[in-house]
Amino acid sequence: MTVTTTGMAAAMEGLHEALDAPRRPGAPEGSWRWSVRQRMAAVRDALVVEADPTDDGWLAARSGSVLRERRSLLSRLGVLGPQVLNDPDTDAVHAELHRLLVDLSHHLQRVNDLAYDDVELELGGSE
Repeated sequence: MTVTTTGMAAAMEGLHEALDAPRRPGAPEGSWRWSVRQRMAAVRDALVVEADPTDDGWLAARSGSVLRERRSLLSRLGVLGPQVLNDPDTDAVHAELHRLLVDLSHHLQRVNDLAYDDVELELGGSE
């Protein structure tokens, strides 16, 4: 399984930086919204190109779980996209996107764990 960990990590870092940029009413807020929306697109792209996990025997259930989680994250990004640009409550959108970043981080860790276990299985593990 090929994992684009660095691409996802970079996209997540970009979104985190955009979220933490100062937000002020008016034109700067519009700039903040657009910057966050662009970084969300990079995260979405990284999720879309993420390699499908293996469906080898004992990893099949965890692989299915990772796929379901990825679909859920993509769905949440799709819902949040218009909210970033239009929702008047930027604080609520900001909080929701920070929660999404935490969930993305957990997802990335599960993908990495699955890749590690897949390699360990191929090499025979430590036993």
